[in-house]
Amino acid sequence: MENKSDKTRKTGTRASKANNLTNELGRIPPQAVDLEKAVLGAMMLEKNAVTDTIDILTRESFYDPKHQYIFSVIQELFGSSQPIDILTVTNQLKKNGELEAAGGAAYISQMTSRVASTAHVEYHARIISEKHIKRELIRMSSEVMKEAYDDTNDVFDVLNKAEGDLFKIAENNMGKAVDVMQNVVREAIEEIERASQNSDGISGVPSGFFELDKVTAGWQRSDMIVIAARPAMGKTAFVLSMARNTAVDHNQGVAIFSLEMSSVQLVKRLIASETRLPAEKLRKGDLTGAEYQQLHSRITKLSVAPIYIDDTPGLSIFDLRAKCRRLKMQYDIQMVIIDYLQLMTAGSSKGTGNREQEISSISRSIKEIAKELNIPMIALSQLSRSVEQRGGDKKPVLSDLRESGAIEQDADIVSFIYRPEYYGFLQDENGNSNAGVGEIIIAKHRNGALESVRLRFIKEYARFDNMEGFQDDPNVPSHTSLPANGDFDSEGGTYTMQSKNWNKEDDNDDFDLSSGGDTPF
Repeated sequence: MENKSDKTRKTGTRASKANNLTNELGRIPPQAVDLEKAVLGAMMLEKNAVTDTIDILTRESFYDPKHQYIFSVIQELFGSSQPIDILTVTNQLKKNGELEAAGGAAYISQMTSRVASTAHVEYHARIISEKHIKRELIRMSSEVMKEAYDDTNDVFDVLNKAEGDLFKIAENNMGKAVDVMQNVVREAIEEIERASQNSDGISGVPSGFFELDKVTAGWQRSDMIVIAARPAMGKTAFVLSMARNTAVDHNQGVAIFSLEMSSVQLVKRLIASETRLPAEKLRKGDLTGAEYQQLHSRITKLSVAPIYIDDTPGLSIFDLRAKCRRLKMQYDIQMVIIDYLQLMTAGSSKGTGNREQEISSISRSIKEIAKELNIPMIALSQLSRSVEQRGGDKKPVLSDLRESGAIEQDADIVSFIYRPEYYGFLQDENGNSNAGVGEIIIAKHRNGALESVRLRFIKEYARFDNMEGFQDDPNVPSHTSLPANGDFDSEGGTYTMQSKNWNKEDDNDDFDLSSGGDTPF
């Protein structure tokens, strides 16, 4: 808890900044001191006035330092559920040793005598808040001007800082700031109570995969989740299926940054998954009348889903941060997906080191964005070829993460996509078929258990789904398998089918569908 000297120092710093702005610009910063008195007086007269304004204003909203002390004490009394009036506020200021700094007992008593009615207190509070926002914008602009004139500053660092400061000004004035432990505990209890009311036990953003959500309780806000796999395991198919579930079934906004595939390609995959029509037929337009009807009837929900796709190639972390902030403010997105991390750049000012340092910078920045926006950030990642060089079942491990150990360090969850069928393991240790089975292996879980979740992978539709739930749909096969007329080389990683050769070392999940055959995504 702050002592008197700390608060006095902070107040002095704010007053100094205000004086500097006045000296530099030759104008008095925006203020409404009379309204500040009226609002504080109303809060000491009427209980409802406190509840109507306590989440609109902060200590910094008040221009007069005396009013900052008074409002802080009102916050303190409100947080401890004590009555708020002239006597309790004055006594608390005495206890804190701040009564003189707040103007004295006579000054405080005069505030209530100015209040004729508390009917418009919320309106007056919003005017005070607007004046504070204007002062903050003026302060930020002044700092940006100084830094822009300094040739030693990197222009992109100045721009990034300016945008970050602007976002903080907006964010800090959209709701009540958490300042003390008491408020944080209260918020945590409320979250626990809300979670207890969910019959599915999901407290985060749902993935739509029931068994996976049981392990994670949904993707948790402010978490960085890394989903890694070798090429052709279906990374893109997995996150697209998950994005569809979150946006369509739960109506939560999802942003997808696709550095490898165009937005049209991604949407075609989503259409194939949603309509359950083979991607090859969609690509060729070789659909029957019934299939066209199926296409249009099943695409309705997807067409209005809150999914936002950005296919900028070579996206820098600077651009990612800026775009995520805008998407959060404009569309209130609840989750971000990056496909994939190794295709990003750190930006001009941070890309001078080696690639491992660059990936480390990108990884740290993604975690920072997740915390700043309070949303889960899901980053796809490639795995090194050491997976293929090992014997055994070739299941990936944390050391296989490509190019940087910082990814493992920064991530709250690291999971791998593994399809044993791809490596020629057609049965598991219990003799069950691995055909059309994909495993999500959770190898790191900062706040939970390490488990493997089995999902169904339908190659024809580029779709992952729960193991159960497809048997009743006549359009979906009960399982998928490699074509009988092909040869699979588990060591070389090459599958030859008809007139086509597919190699698993390709660095993407795109496949040519023109030659026919049962093609994985």
